[in-house]
Amino acid sequence: MSDNEYNIESADAGASSTIPMEAGQIKKGGYIMIKGKPCKVLSISVSKTGKHGHAKCNFLAVDIFTGKKLEDMVPSSHGTTVPVVVRSEWEIIDIGDDDELTLMDEGGDQKTDVNLPGYPENMAQEIRDAWNDGENQVSVTVQAAVGIEQVIAYKKVAE
Repeated sequence: MSDNEYNIESADAGASSTIPMEAGQIKKGGYIMIKGKPCKVLSISVSKTGKHGHAKCNFLAVDIFTGKKLEDMVPSSHGTTVPVVVRSEWEIIDIGDDDELTLMDEGGDQKTDVNLPGYPENMAQEIRDAWNDGENQVSVTVQAAVGIEQVIAYKKVAE
């Protein structure tokens, strides 16, 4: 390979981690980006059109990774961004000393770049306790958005 050729290490489809959407189209239970954080919408209140002609949407939402409540106000006809949120099921193969998880999906693919969750506070210990029992397989749900992946749920799977 000569010096002026490109060496591509990884390939993806180049898809954006967020998509544009008109604020008036976002519904309760949907997702919205507030202050650069992916959030799930808890409630929306819409004010009437004022003398400048725009109805405003007041979004109350919770960060999907930290649980913090955030608020944002956007004119309903203006654009905002919505995160692309993907959930996937994984089985725990191992839990390391530094809370890093070794996971495997149904296709046999392994993932080692996810740690035990810091939110909610007691979930990491519950997962560790369920894993240490050793009788059951432990399955986790990993939620991914804007380049962040985090375990959001777990369940024991009877063999």
